Amino acid sequence: MKVLAFGASTSSQSINRQFAHYAAAQIPGAQVTALDLREFQLPIYSTDEEEAHGVPADAVRFLQMIQSHDAVVVSLAEHNGSYAAAFKNLYDWASRSEGKVWANRPMLLLATSPGGRGGATVLETALAKFPRMGADLRASFSLPSFYDNFSPETGITNPELSAALTAAIAALSK
Repeated sequence: MKVLAFGASTSSQSINRQFAHYAAAQIPGAQVTALDLREFQLPIYSTDEEEAHGVPADAVRFLQMIQSHDAVVVSLAEHNGSYAAAFKNLYDWASRSEGKVWANRPMLLLATSPGGRGGATVLETALAKFPRMGADLRASFSLPSFYDNFSPETGITNPELSAALTAAIAALSK
């Protein structure tokens, strides 16, 4: 299975990128493409910009990457209870080219944050929206208190949370 994995943030120290890549690496037999949103340079979406220049090549490239994979693992960064601005902008541009952005690909939807809710607010938003935009949502998981519950060397350190992620990964693989 070819899996596209990314954290929906452009931070060079993104814990969501780290978490998405970790989760995707746990999928048995997966060939993982680790995507970094910093590779996508887009103007801020506006109808004026779209009318003048069309959909940017990087938005189309993002869609092509989704379409060329069998599944998607995305971990959402939460900024003020919503998507990170750079991800929202990429998502907006991509939806102008293709309404079903997620191309009906099976998806594992994740979120994490340093706080105790683990990005739960943005995850709830995406759970409601992504299926309408073509995500075959197989499972979701929120990792609270990232720095207390995750080790770069060993992954999730809390056994109950680790088991919950393992179950979510199994649901994606079905």
